[in-house]
This record gives sequence, structure tokens and C-alpha cells, in this order.
Amino acid sequence: MSTLRTAVVGVGYLGRFHAQKHKAVDGIELVGVCDRDAARSAAVAAEVGTTAYTDHRELLGKVDAVTIAASTAEHFALAQFFLDHGVHVLVEKPMTRTSAEAATLTALADARGLKLQVGHVERFNPALVAARQTLTTVRFIECHRLAPFKGRGADVNVILDLMIHDLDVILSLVQSAPARVSAVGVPVLTDEVDIANARIEFANGAVANVTASRVSTSAQRRFRVFQANQYVSIDFGSGEVRRVTKVGEWREDAPPLQEETWNLEKGDALLAETKAFVASIRNDTPCEVSGADGLAALRLAEAINAEIARWQPR
Repeated sequence: MSTLRTAVVGVGYLGRFHAQKHKAVDGIELVGVCDRDAARSAAVAAEVGTTAYTDHRELLGKVDAVTIAASTAEHFALAQFFLDHGVHVLVEKPMTRTSAEAATLTALADARGLKLQVGHVERFNPALVAARQTLTTVRFIECHRLAPFKGRGADVNVILDLMIHDLDVILSLVQSAPARVSAVGVPVLTDEVDIANARIEFANGAVANVTASRVSTSAQRRFRVFQANQYVSIDFGSGEVRRVTKVGEWREDAPPLQEETWNLEKGDALLAETKAFVASIRNDTPCEVSGADGLAALRLAEAINAEIARWQPR
């Protein structure tokens, strides 16, 4: 196809940025944006120079691919609708409300030969892309994703809102199935869990310790990874990467450590994500963050939720 016809469905805070990225990618014709809020749809459409819609069904026959950035509760029905009608889908994280819904979408996309990509945007963060080049046998991961409270995203708990970013990255680095999970979580400002910690043990012996909070006074997105003879620290916010590697035999007077620290331009991970989605369609190659990846992250999030619920006061 010479030009890929696309639309963005759901143009709230994040969907507006998705629309901007669609407009910026060569070879894409952004034929419309869609939101049930007519004023919002019209405003974003005017900003990016496209047509406003309020009913996603009106896009049928006009698009080859869509990005879905509506509320999590709407992801499943919208994605299923477009996949049923032969349209490739990029769906924001969390992929769906439940792993059962995610499994249905993944199977549907496979059966229809369609691309289903999940919006785990940290995979496209330049700091992670650079750091992971030497991360081959990860044994321990510690990460903190902390943020002040914002109303958006509060339709789900902090595990599905924030922690799921790190769960996806962890699964992509460890390359092993979770074997055991222990977790604790507390509601603070909402009726859902707002701060949580999980310890995940994997079948290959690796361990991850993950903390997420949406009730912190300042933002932090730090990832620390340990493997034999190497430690890597990644700051997803600033783009700083620090790598310490053992390069010889230990001596008290001269520890054999090589330290590298560099700062990468923050880049535009959302744009990179959009370009990757388009490339997978054009080249008929696997999505960089597939439906199966989104499903795996959601299953792990559900295991953490179940463990938290087990210990909640009754």
C-alpha cells in the first residue's frame, strides 16, 4: 500500500499526542480522530488538520489501521470491532481490563493475519534501547516508578496504570516465565491500590523487585539491572544510563571496574512506537510489542493483584 490510512480513537490527554504522531509519520494519511466528546474530537481534528468523528463505526472502509487510546474499559470492544473488520490495531496499555479479553484479541488478530501492537512505550525509550545491548543474562532487577497523583488513569489501580510499564520491560529482559509472586498494595487517594510493591521470581532464577506509586511528591522512573559482572542503571525520565562492568581480576588497590555514564537525548518514544507499528504493517513483520507481550504483562499484573487481594484486610 502506498499510503496507510489511519485514525486515532479516543483523543483525550494521550490520544491527542497519538494523533500528532500519526500526522508526523511519512506515508500515513490521518483520515480522522474519533471521540464521543464532540468538542474534544473537533478540537484535536482542527489541531492536526483532519476530520472529527464521534462514532468509531463511521471509520469503517476509510482506514487500514487505528490507534486506540480510549479508556481501558473500552479497549476490548473497540479493538475487537476493528480486528473483526480487517483493520490493524495499536491499543494503548493496559491492553484490556482482563487477560481473558487480551487473549481473545491476540487470537483474533492471529486468525485474521492482522497486526496487534500494545502501547508499552518504554520499549522505545532511547535509554533502554541503548542499555539492553549488553543485558544478556539478567539475574536481578529493581525498579521504582513514582508519580504525583493525576486524575487520568485512575479508572484502574496503580499496577495497571503505572507498574505494567515495568512489568513489560522486565519480561522482555528476563525472557523467562514468572514462577512466584508476592506483593503488597495500599489504597491512599482512591478506592483502588495507589501504591504497590511486588517481588517476582522467575523460572530461570531471576528476581525482580518492583515499586509503583501514584501518590508521591515527585516523579521517578528508575530501573536497576544486575547480571554476572555487570550493573546497569537506567533513568527513563532523564535518559541517563550508567553501566559498571568487571573487566579483570580483583585487586584491592585497583578494582577492575569499568564505568560508563552517558545521557541520551530523550527522543520521542511515542513517535518511534508509531513508526514501528507502521513498519510492521508495511513489511508484514512481527510487532515490536505484540499482543502476546501485552497479554503476558497483563497476566503478571493480575497475579500481583491477586496476591495483594489475598492480604487485604477484610
